[in-house]
Amino acid sequence: MKTKIILSSLLTLSLLQCQKVPVTGRRQLDFIPATEMQSMSYTSYKEFLGTNQLSSNAEKTAMVKRVGENIQRAVEQYMSQNNLSSKLKGFQWEFNLVEDPTVNAWCMPGGKVVVYTGILPVTQDETGLAVVLGHEIAHAIAEHGSERMSQELITQMGGTALNIALTSKPAETKALFNTVYNTGSQVAVLLPYSRLHETEADHLGLIFMAIAGYDPSKAVDFWQRMKAQGGTKPPQILSTHPSDEQRIQKIQKELPEAMKYYKKG
Repeated sequence: MKTKIILSSLLTLSLLQCQKVPVTGRRQLDFIPATEMQSMSYTSYKEFLGTNQLSSNAEKTAMVKRVGENIQRAVEQYMSQNNLSSKLKGFQWEFNLVEDPTVNAWCMPGGKVVVYTGILPVTQDETGLAVVLGHEIAHAIAEHGSERMSQELITQMGGTALNIALTSKPAETKALFNTVYNTGSQVAVLLPYSRLHETEADHLGLIFMAIAGYDPSKAVDFWQRMKAQGGTKPPQILSTHPSDEQRIQKIQKELPEAMKYYKKG
């Protein structure tokens, strides 16, 4: 009987907490308030910057900020046109380049973005960088991290009410955030997103970069270069992502939609 009550409670909570992902319209579970995610994100981001060296290359740093801000404006434009601006409430956008040979980049909830110098030889130019930033920012816009935390809360805390979990178990909640966003390590590498999340981020990312004025068809070229980088050990950014061929095939299928948003400057 107790098990049935817990399952019934979780089902009710699930129905109440379903929301739709921008662009794809997929329904997702999201129990974590955006304010909570952003608060934990900003704390972890500050800690990361305190233990990692920012790039001293002014030209490359400026490029990261320029492309990042272009994608930011594209996201804001899309969300505004689709009456979704409320999902950006509390965002404090920031774009930084860190001196690290790892082929990686990420975006935390609230728009905190880090690019590693190791990925720049693969991006090659601003369009290649736009592919990466569009994809990583898409994870934040689609609230994939919050969705993963929500799934873990169900698994770990069962029928415990969310507000109880967040207020009476702050240590557990913070530990869960650090599991999803592994900022405790020297290199703040995101733990695995699901393949669904990765495919969704590719989809949203193509549209965001297109709105920003970057040719989305160049995404295929970028992922081909990433495939060539793989060898026996894939780059960090690819270690948990879909196979190269699957990703490229899906991107090619989504290009006609993305190209509708692209206006060559």
